[in-house]
Amino acid sequence: MKLFYIGIIQNESKPGVELCAEKDLDSYSRFTRGNYGEFMSVFAKTVAERTRPGQRQDVEQQDYTFHAYGRTEGVCGIIISDQQYPALVAHQLLSKVMDEFLAAHPRSSWSSGQSVAMPELRDYLAKYQDPHQADSIMKIQRELDETKITLHKTIESVLQRGEKIDDLVAKSDGLSNQSKMFYQQAKKQNSCCVLM
Repeated sequence: MKLFYIGIIQNESKPGVELCAEKDLDSYSRFTRGNYGEFMSVFAKTVAERTRPGQRQDVEQQDYTFHAYGRTEGVCGIIISDQQYPALVAHQLLSKVMDEFLAAHPRSSWSSGQSVAMPELRDYLAKYQDPHQADSIMKIQRELDETKITLHKTIESVLQRGEKIDDLVAKSDGLSNQSKMFYQQAKKQNSCCVLM
């Protein structure tokens, strides 16, 4: 699970304008990073242009998923991730980023299409690489899964001990029966020889 891109694009007119963006291209070779970065920017603009205000959508392209959240203010947030990244976490992050962007930057600062600085995007890109740590619901779910696995192992070991105890009880019953038979035979043997 990996995030590659977080960006905010002005989408009220075509073509869309990338107002601010952050990319994680470390998984690509040094020679192809520029091409991948350009692909992400162009495709993010295309997805943003096709996202209506108030709409959330996920678009899959090759090995990537583009998560989009269009706002009525004329901007659209885009996250590009691999296909295994949970959409719920991506959309939670989009909501958070869009709220912070609109609170920090009034419409007048970006309405003409100039770039806007938002250094928090780099932090979000790093923090949300592991969706289990970033999303409290997924974190709790993972902890529950780990607890469930531990409980299953404990129950299995208790059942195995129970089987061993059952085997010991059966053996002790067998020994008890054999000792009773030995006692009875010994009593018979001793009764035939009476001393006078």
